[in-house]
Amino acid sequence: MDKFIQSVSDIIWSPALVVLLVCTGLYLSVRTGFVQLRRIGLMFRTLFDFKSKKEGSISSFEAFCIALSGRVGTGNIMGVAAAIAFGGPGAVFWMWLVAFLGASSAFTESTLAQLFKVKHGAAFRGGPAFYIANGLKCKWLAVLFAVVTIIGCGLFATTVQSNGMTRALTNAFGVPSIVGGIILAVLLGLVVIGGATRIARVAGIVTPFMAVGYIVLSIVVVAINWRAVPGAFQSIFEGAFGINPLCGGILGSTIAMGVKRGIFSNEAGQGTGAIPSAAASVDHPAQQGLAQAFSVYVDTLFVCTATALMIITTGMYNVIDQSTGEVLVAYAPELGANFSGYTQSAICSALGPAGGIFVGIAMAFFAFTTTLAYYFYVESSFVFLLEGRNNRWHKVLMYGFCVLYFAAVFFGALKESGVVWTLADIGVGSMAWINVIAILILSPQALKALKEYEGIMGKRKK
Repeated sequence: MDKFIQSVSDIIWSPALVVLLVCTGLYLSVRTGFVQLRRIGLMFRTLFDFKSKKEGSISSFEAFCIALSGRVGTGNIMGVAAAIAFGGPGAVFWMWLVAFLGASSAFTESTLAQLFKVKHGAAFRGGPAFYIANGLKCKWLAVLFAVVTIIGCGLFATTVQSNGMTRALTNAFGVPSIVGGIILAVLLGLVVIGGATRIARVAGIVTPFMAVGYIVLSIVVVAINWRAVPGAFQSIFEGAFGINPLCGGILGSTIAMGVKRGIFSNEAGQGTGAIPSAAASVDHPAQQGLAQAFSVYVDTLFVCTATALMIITTGMYNVIDQSTGEVLVAYAPELGANFSGYTQSAICSALGPAGGIFVGIAMAFFAFTTTLAYYFYVESSFVFLLEGRNNRWHKVLMYGFCVLYFAAVFFGALKESGVVWTLADIGVGSMAWINVIAILILSPQALKALKEYEGIMGKRKK
């Protein structure tokens, strides 16, 4: 079964998808005039526009936090470590590139989400399923995306979060995996029963706190090892292009792992960030697009880079040829492929045992908020699938899904990390294939909205 799952993942994550994601980001960057650079100041300012929020809806900042909580998760700790383990330090460069180019994809999909959002009760809902159905006029593909989101995020990706959390708690506190799974399930249950509004409130409080705390800690660790920083950047750039003879033979894996782990972490082009974006109450669709583009930067250029520099500057990692299992570089042979152990050991080497405890707590927060975001994505997908039907069906199906949702939490807590990461890759890759094609076709409408919004902002300055 494991071989079959890996075969499916290999098909979905063929070089064609890697090329499609990178080329889409490049194309949209050029078409928007590299809006992710030109409007970086405006990106930040749009986050804190609370004036346009309406009763029953969520603000741009809360939508940003839901999307960021989906992005900032175990992918920022275990995902970065896995990228380095199987692609070498050079994989980090390709994560950066995907984030930079992906910011334009995030802008496009979130702007489209605002353009094609629909009223649901007192709030708004939308995302790829909605703009595929109403923009592309392709209902069957929209239904497929909604179903893939329910399975990919609600079940497959959820296992990664619970797996990362329980491994970190075991490393730091010796907590049994089953206990970690129970803790996560109880915390999730207390929040999801409050629906989308409560999820938004919790994400708005917890996500900024955990992201800032983690970045501050990483700065301390890197500052302690400041002499190794130039060498770390050198290894990243040399590895990215196969210059390092030790890792040159896995250049293909370096690029693939950087793109794959980058997409899993920042979700740009995957379409998930567009789902909370549609729920935000803003004055103009492009405004929310800019806010979500900024969240990609926070995730990859800040949090993922923080993890990478801690691991590389402390030398707490190994590089493994994924196809043969051969260990190419063994700086920390005792860690093997214990990905969460890379980050914990890096922090412990600088700050002592307290560092490992902090990572365990951080992983618990990351997994908790990310899994909450996944629930929000699933709930919105059910809203689309049941559009126009009795609200009672929505409640019944959500209760039924919750059983599977919590089962996935326990499955991830007890299963080996390799299998759950492969399942998550299948879910993420399937969503990316559908969404990227959709935003490419619909991009002229997002570009038109950007031009209109920039015109409005230009008049305000005058």
